Amino acid sequence: MKKLAALFLSLTLALSLTACGGDTNTTPTPGGESTTPVTDPTPNGENTAPAALTGVEDGVLTVAMECAYAPYNWTQSDDSNGAVPIANNPGSYANGYDVAIAKKIAEQNGWELEIMAIEWEGLSPALNAGTVDMVIAGQSMTADRMAQVDMAGPYFHASIVCVTKVDSPLSECTGISQLTGTCTAQTGTVWYDTCLPQIEGAELMPAAETAPAMIMAVESGTVDFICTDMPTAMAACATYPDLVILDFTGTEDNFTVSDEEINIGLSVRKGNTTLLDAANKVLAGMTAEGFNTLMNEAISVQPAI
Repeated sequence: MKKLAALFLSLTLALSLTACGGDTNTTPTPGGESTTPVTDPTPNGENTAPAALTGVEDGVLTVAMECAYAPYNWTQSDDSNGAVPIANNPGSYANGYDVAIAKKIAEQNGWELEIMAIEWEGLSPALNAGTVDMVIAGQSMTADRMAQVDMAGPYFHASIVCVTKVDSPLSECTGISQLTGTCTAQTGTVWYDTCLPQIEGAELMPAAETAPAMIMAVESGTVDFICTDMPTAMAACATYPDLVILDFTGTEDNFTVSDEEINIGLSVRKGNTTLLDAANKVLAGMTAEGFNTLMNEAISVQPAI
C-alpha cells in the first residue's frame, strides 16, 4: 500500500511540473514537428527579432493610387479594357497606366492584385501605416518624397509642359519667359512647388487638389494656363480639344528640373527591399518603347476627365 501511495505521489508531482513548464522551449520530434514554437536564443540570451513583414505574405499585392488621375489612373463603372476592382469602392474599377504596371508586377511575382483608391495627400501616409503595400500613382522621384519612402523605377520619364486654351494669346509662346497671367498645378507636385515659381511673369494661384480639378481650372478659364507633365497634358487635350500643349523641351527657355523630378517612380515602405527589388526587376525588363506603348494605350481608352 505504501508503494502504491508513493507511486501515485510521484506521478502527481511529474504532472504538476509538466503543467508549470508550458512556456519553455520544446525539442522538435524526429518528424520535425513540435507542439510548442521554438525560439532560438542569440549568444547573449536574447530572442532573435522576427523577419520584417513585406506585405505580400498573403499572396496579395495591395496597391494605392488616386483612381482620379488620367491617364495614369482613373475610375470606371465596369471591368472593360482590363480594369481591376477597387477594394475600398465596391462596384467601381480602376484602370490606366499605373494599373497596367501594377498588373505586370503582380503577375510576374505570382501575386493577386488589389487596388485601393486613396487621395493624393494620403498615399505615403497609407503606405507607411501599412494599409497598402505599394503606391503606383504617377509620383515624381523627388528627394523629399524619397526621404519618406523607398522608390523603384523610374517607370516613366515625364517631361514638364504647360497647357492653355487654343484661342489664348499664350498659345503662341515659345518659352516660359513669355508666359503671363494666372496659373496653377496640382498640390504636392513638382509642377506647383518647383516649376511655376520659375515663371516671373505669372500669378500663382492656389494649388488644385486633384489633376482633374487642375485641368478644369484652365478649361473653365479660372486660370490662364496650368503646368503638368506630358502624359497628363495629352490626356487633357484628348478630352478637351480646345486645349493645347506648350512644350518648351529642348530650348534654353524651359523649366529647370532635375532628372529625379521628372522621373516617375513607384514607392514602398522604407526598408522593404523585397518589394523594392521585385518591382525594379520587372521594370528593368521593360523598355522606353514599351512604357510609351502602355501610356498611349491608356490614353486611347481613358474616360472623359
